[in-house]
Amino acid sequence: MFTAPAFAQETEAGPEAEAPQAPETHSEVGVEHDAGGSFPPFDSSTFPSQLLWLAITFGLFYLFLKKVVLPRIGGILEVRQDRIAQDLGEAARMKEEADAAVAAYEQELADARARANAIGQEARDDAKARAEAERKKVEASLEGRLSEAEARIALIKDAAMRDVGQIAEETAGAIVRQLVGTDADKAAVSAAVKAARG
Repeated sequence: MFTAPAFAQETEAGPEAEAPQAPETHSEVGVEHDAGGSFPPFDSSTFPSQLLWLAITFGLFYLFLKKVVLPRIGGILEVRQDRIAQDLGEAARMKEEADAAVAAYEQELADARARANAIGQEARDDAKARAEAERKKVEASLEGRLSEAEARIALIKDAAMRDVGQIAEETAGAIVRQLVGTDADKAAVSAAVKAARG
């Protein structure tokens, strides 16, 4: 235990000794005021011991920093640097994987679009071919019906023309009978009608 010299003298003398007078105290802070002495760190007689203890403390502090603190800080910094390097490497690898996945996705998307276009073109060509076949079938059917209709029209026309010729002959004979009053020669009327028909 550190003791002040005044306290040591008081304890050696014992309680019977006359108590020394209390030094003056500073009223504002309650600290004893020694009128004869100066502040110990500023006392020039204690400079050598202070410098010795400063050197010893500085040396011990320096050794503590060199042997304990700085190696720990260096180790922490090295571990952090290694971890950062690993994280950057991992991030670069993951970026490359993501870029490769995006490129593969874009390639698959382009392939899918090409397949969709090919399927669509094939469906359009198939629908066009079926429509063309259906159109040709319908045209063939219409041509057959048209041929049949033309044949029927020709038959009807021939029948009508025969009837027209006969009706014309009968009409011409009736007109001649009305005008002349006698029946006309059928061969002459028939020849005249044929000449008029052309």
